[in-house]
Amino acid sequence: MPVPVIAVFDIGKTNKKLLLLNEQYHIVFEQQTCMQETTDEAGDPCEDLHLLINNMRQQLAAVLAMEAFEVKAVNVSAYGASLVYIDESGAPAGPLYNYLKPYPEELSNRFYATYGDRERFSHETASPALDSLNAGLQLYRIRHRQPLLFSRTRYALHLPQFLGYLFSGQVFSEMTSIGCHTGLWDFARKQYHTWVDREGWLDKLPPIVPATRTTPVHIAHHALQAGVGIHDSSAALVPYLLQFHEPFVLLSTGTWCISMNPFNHEPLTTEELQQDCLCYIRYDGLPVKSSRLFAGHTHETAAQEIAGFFGEDHQSYKVLPYDPEVTAQLAQSPEFSILEMSRYENSTAAYHHLVMMLVKQQQHATRLVLGHTAVKKLFVDGGFARNNIYMQLLAKAFPEMEVYAATVSQASAMGAALVIHDSWNTQSVPADLVQLKHYA
Repeated sequence: MPVPVIAVFDIGKTNKKLLLLNEQYHIVFEQQTCMQETTDEAGDPCEDLHLLINNMRQQLAAVLAMEAFEVKAVNVSAYGASLVYIDESGAPAGPLYNYLKPYPEELSNRFYATYGDRERFSHETASPALDSLNAGLQLYRIRHRQPLLFSRTRYALHLPQFLGYLFSGQVFSEMTSIGCHTGLWDFARKQYHTWVDREGWLDKLPPIVPATRTTPVHIAHHALQAGVGIHDSSAALVPYLLQFHEPFVLLSTGTWCISMNPFNHEPLTTEELQQDCLCYIRYDGLPVKSSRLFAGHTHETAAQEIAGFFGEDHQSYKVLPYDPEVTAQLAQSPEFSILEMSRYENSTAAYHHLVMMLVKQQQHATRLVLGHTAVKKLFVDGGFARNNIYMQLLAKAFPEMEVYAATVSQASAMGAALVIHDSWNTQSVPADLVQLKHYA
């Protein structure tokens, strides 16, 4: 008998994955693809949209043909802050612009002069002013700099929903994509901000449906349910929300370390916005107060500098044991600096000092999202969850909380499967989605 599975595409900036999960949420098949970027009309790097589309269609056709599996559903988790413009025929009308594309300063100034100064607008939309990283400002740029693309566009779809549309044939918007620092959503009024209508985009944004929505489809003679797609950061939170019902904060660590408090619904303050806080929206529509820290990138760069100075392999530092005597001595030292490597007697001291600095910054960033919530648990997933020095120091930095290293296999993909659980899975949701290791 073929095994019933869901196919999930997990589309990151660098890695694109196709995973098959069985009814117990075990990964039974995984395929990873790295794709070369292309460039837009200005020569800026961007996703090769046509290559991505063709690759996903071919991969789904291949797994549908496998006799070992019965694919019951398909869904997508993908990165946010990116939009696909489709024409009347449903084909892409322009490139998939990169969210790091330089934004014209004059246009940015004009936008805020028209629709409220940066501070007020950021409050209303829970979006720090991030230029192209605010997907709404990409729409504004097209309206004013690319009138041909604007007139050709029938619908503007967030990337997760465009990739869902490839299989469902239905155009939708969805709250986890609208609510990730886009500048599109008025959080107090719970509707699109007034500028969206005034700029002529309201009719080009598809109807909003919940992340739990599916569409019955036939693909290559197979009947399956197609999901609408979900923003990857919000998808990664879903396994935790389903398994843990007491308040918690999730610290998701990678290049960016993002602290997410799904239980803090207080409006963002000016101070929080200035310190890179924002709100995501959960798959069930509630806001998630979050803060960002570029700590993974800082760690990688500095660890390579330490290794270069001491003539070692920087990968070895990730498994260094925690030495409380070293941290006690370093506590009296000035801040870690890669410019003063000679002051350390060995790489162990230098690396401990680097992690102490990162944890101190993380302590501040995470405390920003605690608010008045009665959070007692801090879950850490991603790269730093496997770093013993980091986890020990983080537990010391939050003595009033239970600090856990959390392991979820492919959390974003699992979240995309879980939100449409009822449409493909005959079993109940397992109680052990997340594995925990406690640090006292």
